[in-house]
Amino acid sequence: MRSLSTAAGLRVRRRRRAFVVVAVVVLIHGSPLSSFLTATGKELANFGALFFVPVGRNGEFGGIFREEISEYSNLDFQITSLLIAGSELALGSWNVKQGLALSPVHQGNELVWSGRVSVATGFTSEYNNYVVDDNKNVLRSESGEKRKLVLPEGIQDGDVIEIHDWWQDASEALFLRSAFKNVIFNGTENAKREVQSASLNKSLDAEDTVVQFIISCPRLGAGFTVVVTGSNPQLGNWRAQDGLKLNYVGDSIWKANWVSSLEFGPNREVDLDLSSSKPSRYVLLSDGALRESPWRGAGVAVPMFSIRSSEDLGVGEFLDLKLLVDWAVNSGFHLVQLLPINDTSVHGMWWDSYPYSSLSVFALHPLYLRVQALSDAIPGDVKDGISQAKKQLDQKDVDYEAALATKLSIARKIFKLEKDKVLNSSSFKQFLSENEEWLKPYAAFCFLRDFFETSDHSQWGRFSQFSKEKLDKIVSEGTLHHDIICFHYYIQYHLHMQLSESAAYARKKKVILKGDLPIGVDRNSVDTWVYPTLFRMNTATGAPPDYFDKNGQNWGFPTYNWEEMSKDNYGWWRARLTQMAKYFTAYRIDHILGFFRIWELPDHAATGLVGKFRPSIALSQEELLGEGLWDFDRMSRPYIRQEILEEKFGSFWTVIAANFLNEYNKQCYEFQEDCNTEKRIIAKLKTSSERSLWLEKEDSIWRGLFDLIQNIVLIRDPEDSTKFYPWFNLEDTSSFGNLDEHIKNVLRRLCYDYYFARQENLWRQNALKTLPVLLNSSDMLACGEDLGLIPACVHPVMQELGLIGLRIQRMPSEPNLEFGIPSQYSYMTVCAPSCHDCSTLRAWWEEDEGRRSRFYKTVVGSDDEPPSRCTPEVVHFIVQQHFDAPSMWAIFPLQDLLALKDKYTTRPAQEETINDPTHPKHYWRFRVHVTLESLLDDKDIQATIKDLVTSSGRSFPGKEDGVEESEVKLAQVQLNGKA
Repeated sequence: MRSLSTAAGLRVRRRRRAFVVVAVVVLIHGSPLSSFLTATGKELANFGALFFVPVGRNGEFGGIFREEISEYSNLDFQITSLLIAGSELALGSWNVKQGLALSPVHQGNELVWSGRVSVATGFTSEYNNYVVDDNKNVLRSESGEKRKLVLPEGIQDGDVIEIHDWWQDASEALFLRSAFKNVIFNGTENAKREVQSASLNKSLDAEDTVVQFIISCPRLGAGFTVVVTGSNPQLGNWRAQDGLKLNYVGDSIWKANWVSSLEFGPNREVDLDLSSSKPSRYVLLSDGALRESPWRGAGVAVPMFSIRSSEDLGVGEFLDLKLLVDWAVNSGFHLVQLLPINDTSVHGMWWDSYPYSSLSVFALHPLYLRVQALSDAIPGDVKDGISQAKKQLDQKDVDYEAALATKLSIARKIFKLEKDKVLNSSSFKQFLSENEEWLKPYAAFCFLRDFFETSDHSQWGRFSQFSKEKLDKIVSEGTLHHDIICFHYYIQYHLHMQLSESAAYARKKKVILKGDLPIGVDRNSVDTWVYPTLFRMNTATGAPPDYFDKNGQNWGFPTYNWEEMSKDNYGWWRARLTQMAKYFTAYRIDHILGFFRIWELPDHAATGLVGKFRPSIALSQEELLGEGLWDFDRMSRPYIRQEILEEKFGSFWTVIAANFLNEYNKQCYEFQEDCNTEKRIIAKLKTSSERSLWLEKEDSIWRGLFDLIQNIVLIRDPEDSTKFYPWFNLEDTSSFGNLDEHIKNVLRRLCYDYYFARQENLWRQNALKTLPVLLNSSDMLACGEDLGLIPACVHPVMQELGLIGLRIQRMPSEPNLEFGIPSQYSYMTVCAPSCHDCSTLRAWWEEDEGRRSRFYKTVVGSDDEPPSRCTPEVVHFIVQQHFDAPSMWAIFPLQDLLALKDKYTTRPAQEETINDPTHPKHYWRFRVHVTLESLLDDKDIQATIKDLVTSSGRSFPGKEDGVEESEVKLAQVQLNGKA
């Protein structure tokens, strides 16, 4: 029996009766079919733990083959997937349907898929493994970078090459994303190593078989190399110092040469079949990723507009991020998370403070411009204006309108002075060339918006319909308004330069900048103007009733026309992610549930209740008839009876009936046509000539009328009258209460089936069409905001795709829990005590005495009376829970971190709330009440936070990952005798 391991050029002698393997064999470990290497009448070679140890600076090691290559070789793939497709014709030229189909073979208790292909010597190819259905439609594909197959030197005509692969799980590929590869581990040895040769230094005997071991080590620390140990002398008899050393060959891949920290997990195995008449001459063992202790990091979250510095003009600016990065590094954080930073200038007022309602998904917001950095030669009078504006805008909260107007006014003055210099610069010309596809429509839109004094492009006459010809005329040189067009170019250019400067600074400091990808765009946006077919403009996006709002939410964005988007493989989404990746190395997918299904509302809805999921399998008229339900009008129109009116409005019911309702049967009413939707009710209440009758009680009348129009149990599909959707809270309606028990029971069952059963497979399939496109559009690290009403399919799909979820302690995803348990969170999560869509930790603690007592008893474990004030000790306990959690990331709102020190808790806690989801016109204006410069001077709070990071075992900038830990791990192995 031979012992092998993970390395290049290991020679294993075999008896003359030889190996019998099929050409090149690829074995995929684990997902998706959970097949493993097994011994089935073969010679079994065990190899075990990988170690890291320091290596000398001059340590260089040999490689593999150096012989002449003959004409043809056989490749035989044996994997746990069902099909291989690759870049070369032999593997389908990336046409999965033309790829190498695999056949199942039982090996012991395992089902292994295998196939064979013959190729010419010198064959190279990229390839991936796929799970397919009977029609070769892809059900699942591997994550991570494409595999690369390069046949070893020395192959002779007719040689058999055996390839063993591991299925690349999405979670294993995360460390190849730019957040880790280009930021956190960018300074590690892998980024600086010289690529080494992996060729064999000696010629082979006729009886030799070469096994090449390949392993990915993206987290390898400086001064370390990789070694394989095994159960025979060639592998050191489990002694790391005598093991086989691997060489670095690029892209975090090692194929032969030295030692570092002990790998976790069971010993690896290699199987060599001894029964074949045609042996494998070469075995290429791709052994997946190094199994290490889970990497964990921490970060801080704060909106861009909330940052305060001594240089800003009333609002955070992109260049302030450099100070925030410095504070993050000092506090032990590897990540800074922002809210969306795209331009939202739709209404020209403070409503535009809502950062999730984009005017353009590509343009940056002028609000975050630092006007002082526009030029090195700003005139004195302009400088004086800047100084004066700085004092006027230095307020407790953001004055959105004043800050934006002031910045644009100053920028125009500077633009007039230096426009020729900037617009003729090579840097600007390159920016315009690289971004003109979105930049020119954006500039034209802004010009037309201001000219027509509305962003509603349906009001723009002949410019309502976008065309390339019209665009070219609008932005062409020589027009009277060309300076206005160029001014918008100029602003975007400087925003790009300033954000790029801060992003580069963050990468240098090993800090990830994490952006936010909003689920929607404003219906009056550049994107809906240029790409109208990509949106369902007669609908709105929202969320059903949940933790945030019992009445649901209506965000107003049009829903997506996914069918149309799929025609160019979601090009709009791919461009959007490519643009984000210029600045960010990680991003949060806002409302990731929307990629499974979206809560779609008619455009006449004002609340979030009148919705249905899209896509979804409706209740058909035939299905309802089969259940004994036939009176569809009764169930799908507002149920309004005189007794309901009297109960709701008292003696005023006659006024309501006369102005808003028609009596179609005795004591049975329906809404008049001019107020038969939620938005029409609002309009009539405001504009009716009879308004004086209800002016003093308008709010209660409004709520009462909404209760009436929402008093239904089924929603009829406006596009197909034979389809119905159950009202979300149907059991709370009097319409439901007045039905007989049989119908009630049927509706209860059908309602549960619609919301929690029948859609799961449809929603899973929908997400697997769209989300992989996003993930493959860039190499950013992706996190999904998976809060709210979570379908059962969501977490398995996120796990499959390597998407990191979100866990907020007060919003547990587990049923029957009031408070989440951070110590039980899964690794693939971000944990946080609060977020921008809820109250801060301090406000949450202080706003509900009963909940506070329950938390103190169940989570803190004390029967004492909890403090009514959220003291720094309480904050420390809760924050430490999250630092200690198994989650990959612990990310804290800046307000929660500052509450660790009494000095920063003088401001009322309620004022630190960023957003109130129950208020659709909330003013997003929170500003941190202390400057970043002051926070940098406060060494105590930085030390307190860093102590929490280090004591929890999380990584932090400056930590020499792997050195101390590897020594401990090695000592444990020597003592325990096992990995």
